[in-house]
Amino acid sequence: MKQPLAYIHPEAKIAPNVVIEPFVTIDKNVVIEEGTRIGSNATILEGTRIGKNCNIFPGAVIGAIPQDLKFAGEETTVEIGNNTTIREFATINRGTKAKGKTIVGNDCLLMAYVHVAHDCVIGNHVILVNSVQVAGEVIIDDWAIVGGTSAVHQFVHVGAHVMISGGSLVSKDVPPFIKAGRNPLSYAGVNSIGLRRRNFTNEQIRDIQNCYRMLFQSKMNNSKAIERIEAELPASNDRDEIILFVKSSQRGIIKGYHPESKEEE
Repeated sequence: MKQPLAYIHPEAKIAPNVVIEPFVTIDKNVVIEEGTRIGSNATILEGTRIGKNCNIFPGAVIGAIPQDLKFAGEETTVEIGNNTTIREFATINRGTKAKGKTIVGNDCLLMAYVHVAHDCVIGNHVILVNSVQVAGEVIIDDWAIVGGTSAVHQFVHVGAHVMISGGSLVSKDVPPFIKAGRNPLSYAGVNSIGLRRRNFTNEQIRDIQNCYRMLFQSKMNNSKAIERIEAELPASNDRDEIILFVKSSQRGIIKGYHPESKEEE
């Protein structure tokens, strides 16, 4: 349903049943698939690809050029998966020559005023709460939740099933399956409630907890803890995902939390 008060470039490829509300701007080299709704005053710029059954709320801007001084006008894209909701005034920039695209997966929720910078890869079922600011080339894996007004540093990797407290400064990688909070951002336990909601068994959660006891609560360095995990804990997909994440971390992972004990005099 093409609204006569909207501007739609004649080269944009829009499925017949896409709903476009008044005062929308849609640039050239844009693809919008069936079932998607574009809210009033949203701006969809060159290089944007939006999947099926998405809901783009008023004022969102998708596909603006990167806020990166190295960007030289190269042809890049933003790719939004299916069934994703992008709320009011969220902004998603397209990629640079570094990766060529910014990706937001399926079934995601990006709340109001979220910013996703160039070349980010946001997985499926991810929730970015109001005013989360994600810098360039960040990776956020499936099912992660980042609390409101958090800021995620460039090149950070947030693992799957992670829950990050609101107002966090995320400057180190956050391994999968955990909660993270406090300042500086630290391990706050396994995200057992989220894992149960996603049908992880008690045995899986226990094995994940055992990995993180060694990694975050044994006071061993990361290399030694990983050696112990590999040697002493049974192999599983979850264990191996933790090991691979830590070994491949480029920025280093967040620290454990060891409150200083107060001895009575």
